Amino acid sequence: MEHFDGKRFFNPGQPKASGLGAFLRWRFERDKSVWPKRMANRFCDTPPRRVKEENLRICWVGHSTFLIQTQGVNILTDPFWSPCAGPFGLLGPRRVHPPGIPWKVLPRIDCVLLSHNHYDHMDLPTLTRLYERDVPKVIAPLGNERFFRSIKAYNWGESMALTPNVRINIEPAIHWSSRKGWDRNRALWGSFVIQTAQAAPIYFAGDTAYGPHFRDLHAKYGPMRVAILPIGAYKPRWFMASHHMDPHEALLALKDLHTPYIIPAHYGTVKLAYDGYHEALHDLHQAAQALGIDPECLVTLEIGEHRLM
Repeated sequence: MEHFDGKRFFNPGQPKASGLGAFLRWRFERDKSVWPKRMANRFCDTPPRRVKEENLRICWVGHSTFLIQTQGVNILTDPFWSPCAGPFGLLGPRRVHPPGIPWKVLPRIDCVLLSHNHYDHMDLPTLTRLYERDVPKVIAPLGNERFFRSIKAYNWGESMALTPNVRINIEPAIHWSSRKGWDRNRALWGSFVIQTAQAAPIYFAGDTAYGPHFRDLHAKYGPMRVAILPIGAYKPRWFMASHHMDPHEALLALKDLHTPYIIPAHYGTVKLAYDGYHEALHDLHQAAQALGIDPECLVTLEIGEHRLM
C-alpha cells in the first residue's frame, strides 16, 4: 500500500505535514480574523423524503455537511449537528450558524460518507443519533472503523454498490488524521465519487490540499456533474497549505476536474483558522475573476439553502 508504512498513513509524493513546533507557532501567532459569535440562518430547508431518478437536490447543512438526494437515495456527508467541533460535541470551536436542516425534518438517511476523523467531520454524537434513528450505511477510509461500530472502511480506489443505480467510490485526498493527538495518521482520509446510472458523477472532496489527485480523478471518471470543494480554514498559508486548499486552489481544482459547477464548503460555520468569516467567499470570487471563470460556475449556497441540479 503506497500510502501506508505499516503504522501510519501518509500522502504519497507530498511534503511531510507540519509538526508540533509549527503547530505551536501557528497557535501563538496573532489572529486578526473577525468572526461573529452567532448568526441566524436566512434559509431553513425541509427536504423531500426522496428525489427520484437522475434528478439531483443538494442542501448545505453547514461546514462540510451536505444532504445529497438522487436516485431515491439520501446521502449525508460528514454529518455535524453538535454545538461544537470537539470532544462530545460540547468542547472546541463553537458553530456560528445552526444546522440548515432541523433534525426533526431530516429525512431518513441511507448512507453517510465520512472523509476523515477530525471532530468537525466525524461528529460522534451526530453519528450516534443517526444510527439509532435510521441505521444508515456509514462509509469511511481505512482505520476509522475503530471509532464507530457501524463504519465500513475502504482503501483508496475501492468502491461499494449502495443500490443497483448508485456506486460510492473512495478516492485520495491530501490531508491527515487525529482525534487525540497521539493517534496522528493512524486512520486514512479520503474523498468520494458518487456514480449514478446515467448522469456524470458527483464529487465530495472532504478536506484536502491542492494536488494532482484532481487531474487523476478526471482521467478516471471524466467530467464531474458537480464538485463539493473546501475553500475555508486556509490561513496562514505557511501552515495550512499542506492540508487545506485556499479559494484560488479550489478553482484550479475546478479546472482539473472539468466540472461545470462547484459548491464551496468548509467555511462560514466554525472558526478553525485565521481567515475571516466573509473572507473565503470574497477571495473565491476575486480568484474567479482573475482566472476568467464564469461566476455561474460557483454555486455558493447559504446554510439551509438547496439547489436542484
